Amino acid sequence: MTVSVTLPALGESVTEGTVTRWLKQVGERVEADEPLLEVSTDKVDTEIPAPMGGVLLEITAAQDETVEVGAALGVIGTPVEAPTKPTPTPVAPSTPPTEAASPAPVPGQATAPHPSPAAPSSPAPVPTPTPAPAPVPTAAVAAAPPVAAPTAGPDSVSLRGRTVPMTRIRRAIGNNLKKALQEQAQLTTTVEADVTRLMRLRGRAKDGFLAREGLTLSPLPFFIKAAAQALRAHPVVNARIDETAGTITYFDTENIGIAVDTEEGLMTPVVKAAGDLTVAGLARAVHNLAGRARSGHLTPDDVSGATFTISDTGSRGALFDTVIVPPQEVAILGVGATVRRPAVVRDGDDEVIGIRDLVHLSLSYDHRLVDGADAARYLTSVKAILEAAEFEGNLYAETAA
Repeated sequence: MTVSVTLPALGESVTEGTVTRWLKQVGERVEADEPLLEVSTDKVDTEIPAPMGGVLLEITAAQDETVEVGAALGVIGTPVEAPTKPTPTPVAPSTPPTEAASPAPVPGQATAPHPSPAAPSSPAPVPTPTPAPAPVPTAAVAAAPPVAAPTAGPDSVSLRGRTVPMTRIRRAIGNNLKKALQEQAQLTTTVEADVTRLMRLRGRAKDGFLAREGLTLSPLPFFIKAAAQALRAHPVVNARIDETAGTITYFDTENIGIAVDTEEGLMTPVVKAAGDLTVAGLARAVHNLAGRARSGHLTPDDVSGATFTISDTGSRGALFDTVIVPPQEVAILGVGATVRRPAVVRDGDDEVIGIRDLVHLSLSYDHRLVDGADAARYLTSVKAILEAAEFEGNLYAETAA
């Protein structure tokens, strides 16, 4: 019995994948569901498991080859069907035993001539001994490290002065973003929110949250909660355009992609039904997805189905950003750095100067569907939710109404 290993569906809108590495070679035994090879797509790198136990009989998609979903990658069969490798026939040595037994030359001495293997009637001429090279001083040898083994250090991983191949994931990221810019009419609207009350709430709650959840309570889950809550009131921002069909789909769930900075490039795992989670639930989901993104353990399901995306460039110190709307979406929220600055604060009927925690929120959107007024209304709603900071109950319960 033989089974063909094919490229499975690896997420929404993924039509092909590239074989990056075979974990088994032809003739090797593999167990059912054991990782057989690694495949990369424009969304995620993943392992393809063996559909059955047996022996890998054939590899039909070589490393670095790109194939479509459903295409054959290899063939697995039962051990009896495995091709047998021919036993190599021993080859008699061409060198006579007397020559093989000759002593090795001593460094620094001339090499003595060996007896010729030719017939006695035709003796070979005796070669002129080659003068031995002058001995190299020991100090000079020690001072010259081998070229093939450069000294390890911080500079060994530096990119300065180097030309390297573009990685598959970097090429995929670039192609996706270029495609999005070419197909959409994108622009960005920005507001500033006063999150002083929110930061005070986080300051009071973070120690207890760490003790209870084992997680650091970052500001990001609060921003995700506010963004998801506002999406329910502004469905035009949580939508998808299908130009081929001439339709617009307004989603009834908030699947929010979270841009994660990894060593391999930007990954965007998706928090499914984010609007149904509390701040605590969002914190756990973000921690889990970001950890698996950085360790390379995301699954195709982890990176598919996003209806809206958030990019927290403020975590790296950016004041605000004009982020690019991903394909298949109509908007993305950029969260800038929270900074403390003097600002005008209303105190009753008076206005005073106070030190406040301020953050820029940038909404990039597809103007084919979302108008500037829509973007402004959505951002104003997010701002109001953050400034009210009514999240106390969200720090404990599993789900929110």
